[in-house]
Amino acid sequence: MNTSASLHNTPPSVCADSPVQTLIFVPPVRDTKGCLSALSAEVPRWTVDAVAALMDLPFTELLFRAQTVHRQHFDPTEVELATLLSINTGGCPEDCGYCPQSVHHNTGLTATKMMTPEAVRDAVLGAKAAGATRFCMGAAWRAPKDRDVEAVAELVRTVKAEGLEACATLGMLEQRHADALRDAGLNYYNHNLDSAPDFYGDIITTRDYQNRLDTLERVRTAGVKVCSGGIVGMGESRLQRAALVAQLANLTPYPESVPVNHLVKVEGTPLADQPDLDPLEFVRTIAVARITMPKARVRLSAGRRQMSDETQALCFAAGANSIFYGDKLLVTGNADVDADRHLLARLGMRCAQR
Repeated sequence: MNTSASLHNTPPSVCADSPVQTLIFVPPVRDTKGCLSALSAEVPRWTVDAVAALMDLPFTELLFRAQTVHRQHFDPTEVELATLLSINTGGCPEDCGYCPQSVHHNTGLTATKMMTPEAVRDAVLGAKAAGATRFCMGAAWRAPKDRDVEAVAELVRTVKAEGLEACATLGMLEQRHADALRDAGLNYYNHNLDSAPDFYGDIITTRDYQNRLDTLERVRTAGVKVCSGGIVGMGESRLQRAALVAQLANLTPYPESVPVNHLVKVEGTPLADQPDLDPLEFVRTIAVARITMPKARVRLSAGRRQMSDETQALCFAAGANSIFYGDKLLVTGNADVDADRHLLARLGMRCAQR
């Protein structure tokens, strides 16, 4: 793990008489540190340096710009509620350093078999009654087999029958699998880039960055909407967070849904003792995601349970307009439902309707 990168989490000092930085949008050039897929434009719209310049703005200036962009495309008082359910838990052969479902880490998690359509329907009805409009299903696979996709397709139809949007995250997809999920009615497929290309190998060794880009391309080819984001707080630098956002923003088109996860430290994983990230750095990441991907749903995903109400409020001000709603995200805890309702009421925010 690149421990030296965490030294860069501290923002640069700002002198009292420093002028406010003027950000000029420069047509980006190909970044030699990044990797571009067939999804990316020939000339990327955002360089890493341009995104980093946003990250480095004075905090209130950055929030003002993000909120200005947000209001151009969304009602700033509206928040989408999504629910995430683990339909097949544990036993994953990948070695992602943050994940308690990996067989490489001793986290005490017990693997389970695929949930039945009846059990999923019960969860869907509960999510719908609580106000969720999108239902996401996750399975701890490197890549699904044909029979797995057939089973998930049935679950997708179960979700759609109850009037909710359906999303799935199942690992790497072949084109025929993406097509089959589309035919079942899948609205979104989640496959996160996780981190910047030059930090990725410090976190994961069993799947390379291009594998992820290839899966996103197949999802796009199938005509399914893309949900893709990353995780912050894993020891990466601010510049590497900027590089992650640049990768996402330069996908053509950029994802319709961008989950920004804060590392949830789980005992038994390699990142269990990772130092905490400054909460304002997380807010900055939300803000630059909003500015660079103005029409995307920017979602507060994992890690909200550890966030203060004040940090979450700043994220909404920075352009976040979606949350995962429910007491659990796959196998880790999530913010309490009643606490979420209370926070949204205190902020005068309302739930988005389909």
